[in-house]
Amino acid sequence: MKPERARQLQQLQAAVLLTDSGSDASYGHVTTRDVDTRHGVILYLEDITVSFDGFKALNKLSLDIGVGELRCIIGPNGAGKTTMMDVITGKTAPTSGTAFFGQNVDLTKLSETEIAHAGIGRKFQRPTVFENHSVFENLELAMKTDKRVKPTLFAKLTGEQADAISATLELIRLTHEAWGPAGLLSHGQKQWLEIGMLLMQEPKLLLLDEPVAGMTDAETERTGELLNELKGRHSLMVVEHDMDFVASIAGSGKVTVLHEGSVLAEGSMAQVQADQRVIEVYLGR
Repeated sequence: MKPERARQLQQLQAAVLLTDSGSDASYGHVTTRDVDTRHGVILYLEDITVSFDGFKALNKLSLDIGVGELRCIIGPNGAGKTTMMDVITGKTAPTSGTAFFGQNVDLTKLSETEIAHAGIGRKFQRPTVFENHSVFENLELAMKTDKRVKPTLFAKLTGEQADAISATLELIRLTHEAWGPAGLLSHGQKQWLEIGMLLMQEPKLLLLDEPVAGMTDAETERTGELLNELKGRHSLMVVEHDMDFVASIAGSGKVTVLHEGSVLAEGSMAQVQADQRVIEVYLGR
C-alpha cells in the first residue's frame, strides 16, 4: 500500500473510530472475542447520569439490549439520545452509573478507540466517506486488519478479504457502483456505504443516528430492508424521528422512548404510540 493510502487510512480511522490494531492481535486491548454475551445481553446501562454545569443531560438512565436485537430509540430533541450514544462510545464520561458491553467490559474505563476495537461501531447523521476513492476502496480501507504503519504500507488484499468486501457490497446494494468514486453516490447510497464500512470492522453492536434523514422514499425503504437483514447478525440501536420508518423496522421488538434524560416508556411500537405520556411529550407535537 502506498504512503498516501496509509495516510488516508489513518484519517479514516479517526473519522469513524476504527481500531489501530489488527483482528488477530489485541496488543493489550479488549477485542470482540473478549466480550461475554452468554447471558444474552449485549449492552447494559444502569442509572447513567451525565451532568453539564448542573444540567442533567441523562438522569438515572437504565436500559439493556439483547444480542441480535434491533432497538429503536425515539424521543423529542433534548431527550438525551445523543448523549447516551456518547457515553456508550466513550466520547462522554458519565457522572455516575454503570455501562457494560456484554457481561464483562466496563465501557466507562475504555477510550473511544478501545471501545471501537471491542466491537461497537457508530454511524453519525452525516456520512463520512472518502469521496475521491472508489466504493470498493472505501470498504478496503475500513477493513479490520493490522493498522500499524509497516503492515499497512505493504498490505495485499487476500482472496478472503476480497470476498468479504464483495459480500458487503451486495448487502448494501452497491455492487454495480463498486469501482466508481464514492463522491458520485446519492446521499442514501453514501449512508449505506458508511454502514458497510462499519460492517467491515466486524462489530457486535451498531449505533445508528437518524440513518434515513434526508433520504428519498425509495432510499428509506431500502434502508429499512438493510437494517432488518442486519438484525440477528448484529445488535443495533437506531435513533430516529421518522415514525413510519421506526414502525417498519421495529416489528414486534421494543421501542424505547427517552424524555429529559430518562426512559419514559418502553414496549412495542403500538404500546408506546398508545401511551398517553408519550403522546403528550412527543408524538402529539
